[in-house]
Amino acid sequence: MTYRCLLQMVLLLCFSTTALSRSYSLLRFQQRQSLKECQKLLGQLPSTSQHCLEARMDFQMPEEMKQEQQFQKEDAILVMYEMLQHIFGILTRDFSSTGWSETIIEDLLEELYGQMNRLQPIQKEIMQKQNSTTGDTIVPHLGKYYFNLMQYLESKEYDRCAWTVVQVQILTNFSFLMRLTGYVRD
Repeated sequence: MTYRCLLQMVLLLCFSTTALSRSYSLLRFQQRQSLKECQKLLGQLPSTSQHCLEARMDFQMPEEMKQEQQFQKEDAILVMYEMLQHIFGILTRDFSSTGWSETIIEDLLEELYGQMNRLQPIQKEIMQKQNSTTGDTIVPHLGKYYFNLMQYLESKEYDRCAWTVVQVQILTNFSFLMRLTGYVRD
């Protein structure tokens, strides 16, 4: 009996993202749990030797990602949503040369998709208000940063070393996303 009730509660939490997104504390909890899972999954993917990291370049990571900065809740949500979309897009590229497990990548993509689904109703609401925010200034910088990551992968023909460099960048992104999640409060 208790198991059935617990199962119903879990299903309710998983499938009613729009209603749950209004509770920022719950959203923050869900995002943190999902980001931890993403970090764990990405860490399970084999990386190549240290010499690959010597091949990295300056992808022009936005300064806002490098330095501690205060974000408004709305800005944090806009930036998180944008980053998740780009990371999702990168991980759908050709990673066949890496030896990565397709199952792990699929699980990682599911986690990212779930995060975007939870953020999307709030992101749309924020965008409709059309207020000029800090998020508006960061988003173009993020676009350039992710464009540079994609260009790097393409120029290296999606080889194993290039994916190792991008894997490290994405792990850094997850750390920044975890920090941003802290700004999502009621």
